Amino acid sequence: MSTAAPPHKAAPPRTAAARRKRSGGRLSNGAFALLLTAPGLALFATIIIYPLISALFTGFFKQDLRLPGREFVGLENFAHWLDGDFLTILKQTMVFTVGATIVPFVIGFALALALNSGLRGSGFLRGLFLFPWVIPGVVVSFLWMWIFNANYGVLNGVLMKAGIIEESISWLGQPGTAMLAVIITKTWASFPWMMVMLLAGLQTVPRELHEAASMDGAGAVRRFFAVTWPQVRGVASIVLLLEFIWNFQHFDTIYVLTGGGPAGSTETFATAVYQTAFKGFDIGRATALGGLWMLLLLLLVVVYIRITERKGDAR
Repeated sequence: MSTAAPPHKAAPPRTAAARRKRSGGRLSNGAFALLLTAPGLALFATIIIYPLISALFTGFFKQDLRLPGREFVGLENFAHWLDGDFLTILKQTMVFTVGATIVPFVIGFALALALNSGLRGSGFLRGLFLFPWVIPGVVVSFLWMWIFNANYGVLNGVLMKAGIIEESISWLGQPGTAMLAVIITKTWASFPWMMVMLLAGLQTVPRELHEAASMDGAGAVRRFFAVTWPQVRGVASIVLLLEFIWNFQHFDTIYVLTGGGPAGSTETFATAVYQTAFKGFDIGRATALGGLWMLLLLLLVVVYIRITERKGDAR
């Protein structure tokens, strides 16, 4: 006669302490990841987050670097800029940014196309063209300050010998030419980077596409717009936007060449913040302008992220 098997007893629920004991006290994946990133997060909060919040908070105060203490003034510092020189500074910043982005892009793209076409000595030329990019920005600025000098500058000397001008021009000393001189200087320093990036994009274009287009009777211009440009458009848009963002916050070239002058004709957000804080000693208004500048930069960063995401989805 068979006997019924004893009923199976349900296992007691495991508590968190029991699970930790059973796992030998090991950390969960989330806790371990947090432990690894904690030093980096602490450093980021110390050198980025805290100074940023402190600076934005300072924008609501009237504070002089030469005097102790500060006075809460609300939105007065922001209103000072919005009702005053903000639009002028924005316009001049945009003129510099657009000029110092488009001109080197065109030069860099043209050189990239030439180097990608199998030009003789392209390896040597590629290294030679990179020379301006590896020089520090301050050194580049002093070099071009000498070139643009009204008394002994190379540019005036060449133009006078060629008969183009009859007397020396103060390129950096008059509002009509100062911004142009600054853009030329920044173009010389930045076109090599754009050339290299665009050349890398051009080298990914399959040669079979060009050969097929040539067999169909397409000329060089038509092949560029039908084959080359669609293949490198993504790289070109990223290069343009990155250079635009960097130029929007550029400082050293403008400050060394003109300091924002003459008569404020080359003043941008970067130089205006510096001049207000360390020449005018008004840290409250400087940080207020910096906050407005940061909002515009955030918009550009959002555009950059959207473009990169769209490019990733297209793949």
